[in-house]
Amino acid sequence: MKGNKTAWFCTSCGAESSKWQGKCPACGEWNTMVEERIVSDDKKSRSLTPVRLKQTRTKPQLIHEIETSDEARIKMPSGELNRVLGGGLVPGSLVLIGGEPGIGKSTLVLQNILSIRSRKVLYISGEESAKQLKMRADRIGRPNDNVYIVCETSLENIKDHIEDVDPGLVVVDSIQTIASDAIESVAGSVSQVRECAAQLLKYAKETSVPVLLIGHITKEGSIAGPKVLEHIVDAVLQFEGDRQNIYRILRSIKNRFGSTAELGVYEMCQRGLREVSNPSEMFLSQNDEELSGISIGVTMEGVRAFLIEVQALVSTAAYGTPQRSVTGFDSKRMNMLLAVLEKRVGFKLAAKDVFLNIAGGLKVNDPSLDLAVICAILSSNVDITIPNRICMAGEVGLSGEVRPVSRIEQRIREAEKLGMETIIIPRNNLKGIDTSGLGIKIVEVAKVEEAFRTLFA
Repeated sequence: MKGNKTAWFCTSCGAESSKWQGKCPACGEWNTMVEERIVSDDKKSRSLTPVRLKQTRTKPQLIHEIETSDEARIKMPSGELNRVLGGGLVPGSLVLIGGEPGIGKSTLVLQNILSIRSRKVLYISGEESAKQLKMRADRIGRPNDNVYIVCETSLENIKDHIEDVDPGLVVVDSIQTIASDAIESVAGSVSQVRECAAQLLKYAKETSVPVLLIGHITKEGSIAGPKVLEHIVDAVLQFEGDRQNIYRILRSIKNRFGSTAELGVYEMCQRGLREVSNPSEMFLSQNDEELSGISIGVTMEGVRAFLIEVQALVSTAAYGTPQRSVTGFDSKRMNMLLAVLEKRVGFKLAAKDVFLNIAGGLKVNDPSLDLAVICAILSSNVDITIPNRICMAGEVGLSGEVRPVSRIEQRIREAEKLGMETIIIPRNNLKGIDTSGLGIKIVEVAKVEEAFRTLFA
């Protein structure tokens, strides 16, 4: 077709090339270049901005002359979502929410906008029909006369709907289904995702209307589409969890207006997602009977301290090769801890099956859980219970030493708040911290052997 232009794009980083290359010149990935038809001469891109602003030339300013003011954030009905966003939605911000299919992204957004009474909301659905959204809204049970639903995938038509409704908040579900007529490639391609996100960003910045984008993720767990999509938006929120488990975690991967260390915890219920105000209670067993192979560790997820239950089962190998099965913890790190137990402490576990599980479906990467993992494995191996009012936090080194961990005062206070009587922590981890007002017994250990003597003496 006369006037058509084609180019090659990297599906990983979005880099453009005039010809195919086996290796992306920008990110170095192999076999990621795909050909796409970009522009046709007889089609012109239409701006998504209702009002075309006059181009003005900016003037350089001295940094001390720049006036600053706190942004008046838009409070969302969900306190956990406000926490992850850094206090609420910033006017004119573009926020991307990603997660696996069926994890609850649309439910999270829909139940929040149904509770907003102070502004009009336009929900643009490219995946579900209006009837499907109405059925979900009825299940959530929050009637609202300020939410407008439109099923559309054309960027140009979306612009017309926005001009007609004049909303105070726009939701796009999902960005991979939206396509512009100015680009002759399919929806979800690198050029389409980049162009549509850029147009929505321009609209948000020039009108101060926040836009929420819902995005797919790849098999590797990253946001689908080019990496440039994550650079365009102001915040990237990841909605995580096992679909077979009722708990969900919302964490911030990028946030230009707040901390990326915050996370929110939700529970999937019949009527939508329920906020979990005290996450520690959901990860601890409510069984009063003490069993061997169970220990309680204090871990940090972002800036929040959790008490989680570590479960271990050690048994004689039924076959020639012993099994090592891990759920919610790094399998390589568990193998390292087993080697420390055998080499430094003298427990022979090479011929035994070892199964490890983090209760509640949480995936933990905090090394401060090492001590709880080792104690749970040893408890199962010798079949001696650990009292359920004892918790621990400490990183274990290759020589068997217990190394200091971060935010130890916050961990201790969380343990005290949940009724723990004793906490085992690394020696010299309390330097400069006043413990006189704490009502929990603190036991400091330097080696894993000292922790074992404290628990099993």
